[in-house]
Amino acid sequence: MSKAIVNKVKPGGEMELKEKVVAINRVVKTTKGGRTFSFSALVVVGNSNGVVGTGLGKAKEVQEAITKGIEDAKKNLIKVPVMHGTIPHDQLAREGAAKVLIKPAAHGAGVIAGGSMRAVLESAGVTDVLAKSLGSANPHNVVKATIKALSLLREPITVSRNRNLKLTKVFNG
Repeated sequence: MSKAIVNKVKPGGEMELKEKVVAINRVVKTTKGGRTFSFSALVVVGNSNGVVGTGLGKAKEVQEAITKGIEDAKKNLIKVPVMHGTIPHDQLAREGAAKVLIKPAAHGAGVIAGGSMRAVLESAGVTDVLAKSLGSANPHNVVKATIKALSLLREPITVSRNRNLKLTKVFNG
C-alpha cells in the first residue's frame, strides 16, 4: 500500500515544511563582567516530497535560536530528485573534513544512515537509502556535505537527454 504525499499549502501560499533540530550547542563568551551564554541551533526543514533545506540560528534563548534556524533553512531550500522512495544514483560529497556517501537502496530497506544524515534524508522524503559518514562526525559539516551530495544528484530524464539515450538505458526504473 503506497501513501500519496500531498503538498499542503498554507494560506500565505507556502508549502507545509516539517522541521527537525539536529544539534543545539551552548556557547560561552567570557567578558570582564563574567560569562555570557548563548545558543546555536542547527535545523533541517523539508516537505518529505523532494524539498529540503538547512539553517543555523544563534540567540540568547534556545527556542529563539531554533526559530532563527528554521527561518534560515527556509531560505536555503533545494530540490532533490526522489525516484520510488530512493535516489537515482550513488553520490559522494565533502564539506570540510566530513565526507558522505549516499547510495540508492531497494524498496523496503529503509533509511540506513547516522544521526544528522538521517534527519536530512528523511526531511527530503527519501525512504530507502544507504548512507555512510566518512571522516569527521561534526554535525554541521555532515549536514552540509549531505545537502551538497543531494544537490549534486541528477534526474534520470536530464541524464538521458544529455547522453542522447533512452531513459531505460540510463536507469533501470
